[in-house]
Amino acid sequence: MTFQIATLATGSGGLVGFVLGLIGGGGSILAVPLLMYVVGVSSPHVAIGTSAVAVAASAFGNVIGHARAGNVKWPCSLVFAASGVAGAALGSSLGKQLDGQKLIVLFGVLMVAIAMLMLRPKRNLGDPSVALTWESSRHLLPRLVGIGFGAGMMAGFFGIGGGFLIVPGLVAATGMPLLYAIGSSLVAVTAFGVTTAANYALSGFVDWPLVGLFIAGGLVGGVFGGRLAGFLAGKKQLLSQVFAAIVAIVGLYVVYKGLVALGYL
Repeated sequence: MTFQIATLATGSGGLVGFVLGLIGGGGSILAVPLLMYVVGVSSPHVAIGTSAVAVAASAFGNVIGHARAGNVKWPCSLVFAASGVAGAALGSSLGKQLDGQKLIVLFGVLMVAIAMLMLRPKRNLGDPSVALTWESSRHLLPRLVGIGFGAGMMAGFFGIGGGFLIVPGLVAATGMPLLYAIGSSLVAVTAFGVTTAANYALSGFVDWPLVGLFIAGGLVGGVFGGRLAGFLAGKKQLLSQVFAAIVAIVGLYVVYKGLVALGYL
């Protein structure tokens, strides 16, 4: 690995960590295009497998803070995560079988869809006392299992954290407030990321030196992003909208590059 590649990998990880620290989510969607078009990873499958490891590590680091703050509904999140692990295993297996350039085109389309979802206003309603108990399991358990499996399959197929699917999925399944859904979602993001990364690693689709550099950069970037977020707390909605626009533009670029590689343009 050259010094230039190492620098680009660390800087790309720093950018992802900075965005995560600044706006609290969505930054990991940039990991794959950064690895491909900035660092220079030629294989879409390797980019996805490598980013999955970094996403899992980032989510695990964040779930600790949310757990200490009491924002994780553990029974709900564990059932959701366990169901999603099965989905992630299936999704990542399907993703490995698809042509890399076709997969990256679909990934770009997904980025545009995520950008649109990020622009939607978030409601902070719900029942903070909701819990998975013997009495509530009759109606909560089928929803958690079904939605969890679907979210995990999508996360595994595209090698992403899937927080944009998991958070509304948890809200829809349980009716918990947004804050608890965000905290609980990180358990699932960690589990999905580990499952996807392990599946890709078994096929040799993880560049471990890049993983280390990407995570190291992300830790540093996250610190600076978190500090800046404190100064710009009143403008977080504006920052999210600007970032959504960037994700949409990058998504369109990814689609374009993929179509060119496939010979359609």
